[in-house]
Amino acid sequence: MQTLKQQIDALAAGQTTSVALVTECLAQIAAHNAKLNALVTINGEQALAAAAAADAARAAGDTRPMLGVPLIHKDIFCHEGWKTSCGSKMLDNFIAPYSSQVAENCDAAGFIVVARANMDEFAMGSANENSFYGAVKNPWDTKAVPGGSSGGSAAAVAAGFTAVATGTDTGGSIRQPAAFCGITGIKPTYGIVSRYGMVAYASSLDQGGPMAHTAEDCALMLNVMAGFDERDSTSLEHAKEDYTRDLATPLAGLKIGLPREYFADGLNPEVATAINAAIEQYKALGATIVDISLPNTKLAIPSYYVIAPAEASSNLSRFDGVRYGHRTAKTGNLDDMYEQTRAEGFGAEVKRRILTGAYVLSHGYYDAYYIKAQKVRRLIANDFQAAFAQCDVIMGPVTPSTAWNVGEKNADPIAVYLEDIYTLGVNLAGLPGMSVPVGFASNGHPIGLQIIGNYFSEAKMLGVAHQYQQATDWHTRSPSL
Repeated sequence: MQTLKQQIDALAAGQTTSVALVTECLAQIAAHNAKLNALVTINGEQALAAAAAADAARAAGDTRPMLGVPLIHKDIFCHEGWKTSCGSKMLDNFIAPYSSQVAENCDAAGFIVVARANMDEFAMGSANENSFYGAVKNPWDTKAVPGGSSGGSAAAVAAGFTAVATGTDTGGSIRQPAAFCGITGIKPTYGIVSRYGMVAYASSLDQGGPMAHTAEDCALMLNVMAGFDERDSTSLEHAKEDYTRDLATPLAGLKIGLPREYFADGLNPEVATAINAAIEQYKALGATIVDISLPNTKLAIPSYYVIAPAEASSNLSRFDGVRYGHRTAKTGNLDDMYEQTRAEGFGAEVKRRILTGAYVLSHGYYDAYYIKAQKVRRLIANDFQAAFAQCDVIMGPVTPSTAWNVGEKNADPIAVYLEDIYTLGVNLAGLPGMSVPVGFASNGHPIGLQIIGNYFSEAKMLGVAHQYQQATDWHTRSPSL
């Protein structure tokens, strides 16, 4: 297992070539993707040609650090000439005619895109079982889920397909699969990474971010992904940052807030043990612990599952069989075509959330549900600000349990929703959050520590995570495939 930083250094020192890295990446994919189903589109021929061009450019004096490094994009980022399916039959035939800002930034940095990662359909799911292309399997245990919706990206990084992949996080979809697959992932402050060309699920919650083995790699990747984009109305005009700047900062004096609501009933004892051990390590590194409260945590799930489906029902109305994507072959009038196209094109979970969203936005229910949920959202954001008056970062579990088995919770969607209890508040408040591997349960499934920061504190969070990773080796563990 090589990290992004190791690949960058090896290329710069002439110890390897882009062709060699891409060849190794494709060999790993060929050997293991069939059983993991982590990738939906692979273009080895194009990647090798781009790698050869990158090697030639480097030999001619091109000094871009990322030049020639293999990369996998989550199949939600439009990339010109690549199929962008969002894990849905609805977009199974859609070839992106333009690139997202994230894809443009990665191309400009010199990354070589080798494949597209499987995902829950339109990013709706916590297990990566809702994909039109089938469930993704966890590299640590192929009977288990990898988490979702960025489960394909997480599984690909954990399996060593590439050192880094892109993901998106609407309610925990970077952090939860990172925790389940034993890697590092960060969801930045809302608006830091452009949503242009990132197929929308819930526009006020969606945010792109990197998934990698280490916090250092995530910092390097966030340097590429982040930046203002005038094409995205939600993009923040925030000064460009170097997210690696705090990696070497010691932790002496760091105040860590532990929300009592994150350690209450429902938390798996093995998860609690691993999280507490990580906290003890942080104390040994000089941090102090502050007891805090996030009293509206229990309201995160009901408010999220009103707001997100409401926005989804609006966003997904564009998939009507008229302009692009799937269109039913059955004849009839226009209304019949709309209905049949959507019936055929959307999966069960997407239909469930569209129906929920349409209901809460309907006349007579808008004030009772949607407006009330938005008010609760503000209360949750206020809770976090009150907590940050007492501490620098907040820590706790990413999920109440480790990865469950494929199919185990399919009959009970609410049980899956409840697994998001610790991650949803971060998205509702627009805060940055990340997951760092901190151990394993007795069944061999990885456990992740969640680190939550205040707005624009990504560099601090990444430094906090990096210092822990310098003192531990959980992030260096690889599954036996």
